[in-house]
Amino acid sequence: MLSRCVSNGLKSLEDSLLIVLTRLLLTRVLLAHESRNNCSRSIMSIGAVLDLSSQMGKHQKIAMQIALQEFNRLSCSKLDLKIENSHGNSAHAVASAMDLTQSKQVLAIIGTITHSEANLASEFDDTIKNIPILSLISPVARSEKSSPLLPYFIQEGYDINLHMQCIAAIVGEFRWRKVTVIYELDNWFSSDPGILLDLSYSLRLVGSEIDNHVALPSLSSLLDPKSTIENELNRLKNKSNRVFLIAHSSLELANILFEKAKQMSLVGKGSVWVIPDGVAGLLDSVNSSSILNMQGVIGFKTHFMETSKAFRRFKFKFRRRFVLEFPEEENINPSFFALQSYKATRAVAQAARESQGKLTLEQLFKSNISRNGKFWQSQTFNIINVIGKSYRELALWSPELGFSKNLITQQLTEMNTNSASSGILSTVYWPGGIQFVPKGWTHSTEQRKLQIGVPAKGAFTEFVNVTYDKNRNKTSITGFSIDVFKEAVHNLSYDLDFAFVPFNGSYDEMVEQVYNKTLDAAVGDTSIMAYRYHLVDFSQPYVDSGIDMVVTEQSAKSKETWIFLKAFTKGMWLMMAALHIFVGFVIWLIERQVNEELKGFGSMLWFLVTVIFYAHREPIRSPLARTVLAPWLFVILIATSTFTASLTSMMTVSQLEPSVLDIKSLLKRNSPVGCNGNSFIVKYLTEVQKFKPENIRRINSINDYPSAFQNKDIEAAFFIAPHAKVFPKGSTLATDISEALLKVLESGEIEQLEKDMLTIEGNASCSPLESKAKDGSPTGFQPFLGLFCICSIVAVLALLYNMICLLMSNVLTFTSYIHLTLTQLRRIWRWTTRYFARSSSRFQSGSLRSLFWRPFLTGDYTIGLAVRRSIRWWSRCHQTTSQAPARAQFLCAKQVFQKGSSLATDISEALMKVIERGETEQLEKDMLSMEAIVPFALF
Repeated sequence: MLSRCVSNGLKSLEDSLLIVLTRLLLTRVLLAHESRNNCSRSIMSIGAVLDLSSQMGKHQKIAMQIALQEFNRLSCSKLDLKIENSHGNSAHAVASAMDLTQSKQVLAIIGTITHSEANLASEFDDTIKNIPILSLISPVARSEKSSPLLPYFIQEGYDINLHMQCIAAIVGEFRWRKVTVIYELDNWFSSDPGILLDLSYSLRLVGSEIDNHVALPSLSSLLDPKSTIENELNRLKNKSNRVFLIAHSSLELANILFEKAKQMSLVGKGSVWVIPDGVAGLLDSVNSSSILNMQGVIGFKTHFMETSKAFRRFKFKFRRRFVLEFPEEENINPSFFALQSYKATRAVAQAARESQGKLTLEQLFKSNISRNGKFWQSQTFNIINVIGKSYRELALWSPELGFSKNLITQQLTEMNTNSASSGILSTVYWPGGIQFVPKGWTHSTEQRKLQIGVPAKGAFTEFVNVTYDKNRNKTSITGFSIDVFKEAVHNLSYDLDFAFVPFNGSYDEMVEQVYNKTLDAAVGDTSIMAYRYHLVDFSQPYVDSGIDMVVTEQSAKSKETWIFLKAFTKGMWLMMAALHIFVGFVIWLIERQVNEELKGFGSMLWFLVTVIFYAHREPIRSPLARTVLAPWLFVILIATSTFTASLTSMMTVSQLEPSVLDIKSLLKRNSPVGCNGNSFIVKYLTEVQKFKPENIRRINSINDYPSAFQNKDIEAAFFIAPHAKVFPKGSTLATDISEALLKVLESGEIEQLEKDMLTIEGNASCSPLESKAKDGSPTGFQPFLGLFCICSIVAVLALLYNMICLLMSNVLTFTSYIHLTLTQLRRIWRWTTRYFARSSSRFQSGSLRSLFWRPFLTGDYTIGLAVRRSIRWWSRCHQTTSQAPARAQFLCAKQVFQKGSSLATDISEALMKVIERGETEQLEKDMLSMEAIVPFALF
């Protein structure tokens, strides 16, 4: 019952609220209708010049209509849109502008009208100069502003410079060095040749250049556009370059272009196509057949927020109105150009309402759509990739931050400007379905091969060897430098067609030919020099640079007096000596108990000498000693063999040394030297090293050097280490070859080529000093460390075993000795303490007191030190007197009497009698022997 009452109450409350809301809504509608009837609806016109034959023009028209429809619904003023179709023709655009100002008296003109077209129209109609014109296309010049002739002309279009920078950034990301530029000569692109200059400049910043360019007439001016485009593509097909950049084109011309390119296999494997914003921004409105012709194409379009509520409302209205007006279109989605036209129309309408019939620039710039006197322009682009029936967005690009995955990544990149964007565009679907970056280059019959100069008279045929076969009438060019260049070309990201041209002049003359562009590059044993850097660019070095001096060798036996000590290192000698003595000592300790021939210490020393030469005659009887000796004999055998081999090698090699130590010796002796006559080294020797020109022998072949040394024509030869390729100044090929050389170096291919081609059989490839350093180095103890450890462990175990056996066999003797020693020490301690206690109170003066008691009583000495000092005093007495008196003095010194006491004389006589009977001698043995006193003194 209660729940029923509650439900009835809620129902009545809902009915009441519904009635109240309905009344409020009706009241608002009535008030709005009354206010609309009360306001004066003035009618004003806005003109539009559009190319309605293009997809962009259709988008712009629908957007303008939606903007004015929304404005008229909420405003008392009524704006009427007057649209004129220019058909993509400049003459029609000028006539349309004049018609809008003369016949239809519009307040402003919006559309795809260029500055030159507006200027031409103003010459025929002065009223155009005072009417605001909003151009929706790109500015035709980098710094063009409103001119005095057209003060009301406003550029609202995108900045073409940003578009060119974005194209160049894509090219630079994939490192294509040469590109082909295609563009449509429509109304505004043909009026500004500086656009191509901007593109060329942006490409040079990323290390690329324009190889070919194709200018296509506007679609409206072509009677047979397909045949015209086909002829241009046939011309491009004969070229080598396959990176096609569409700098500017309408969507309609691009559809025909890709249709013909697909038929001619130009949109396939190995080719690259980049489309601009004018095409990529309208792909949402392209039919499926045109999309299929663009598979793998990459491009960019202006970025804007497509997820906002305002845009979703605009998109809904746009699609509904577009279907009604153009029902034949398949895909209908508003583009950035539609949004741009919508905002521009709203800005003009708002300014028109406030102006009451006269528009000014201040009113236009006060609208919240403009910023700082310029209409809003986006500087961020979406990088897209056409795949399937649509496209996918790969990344974002902006001129400040480069590439980023999304807006969040771009904001993080903005906080950390050092973050790299490499690898963001790594997942591109390329034409032909390939997943790797195309080289963008192919072989062509029309393309001129690069002329690569090689030295025909090089001194080192190992680097460059030019031979001519008369029978076959063919020139063969081989060598290390040639193979390295071929490997580098193989690692390029594109194909390079080249031909080697032998050059008979000097190296400097060949470099000058590259500078004059007679040769495209030079390959060979060419050195990097400072004065050459002003003329040409060099690649990454592939051989270490430097100047080498080659001289003959001579004997050096006088320096080998102590050469046998160099066979082993000091550590090896010390290790061998220590272990040899230790092993011999262990064997002697074991054998001395059972072997009469090894009893003495001298026998052990002789045994150590003879065992080295296996000449010891002393028999080893103990099995334990044999166990110790066996591994050591094996070590001696290995060490002796190693010593013999090392010493033999050192004595063989070390007999040779250079005949000339340095260049100063050559200059002092005025010695003749040889070098390659075509190399810069002649100039280096005369100007830097100060050699006389008459002392320099020009030798053209490496095979002539041995005979020159034998005939004493030269005493030294100088060679330069060649290591670089030569390219014209500013050539992008130099950068590519340098990068390819680094890849070849990292892969180890150059190192393998050096082993195969630059290594001479035998020992001729290294100098005597290098051979000495390599073959005559002393031997350390590391190779013998294992054997040393085994011998040491065996010897130590044998020594411990021997000591344990010795201790067990004499255990009773050691026990009694220890017991006797402890007893004697205990007696000496008791006697000393009693004696010091009785004598301390009666000791007053005397030499003994100054020697012993004074420091003891003052606390300077301990008991042990006092006893040691008394022993030293007794020793000095023993050296100057006889044995008995010394002992008497020593014993008498222990008794202290008063001065002049007769008891002292009696005691002395009694002591002499005791000494004569030998009783004190027995007491000394029992209680004061040195075996007992000395350990106590050392306590």
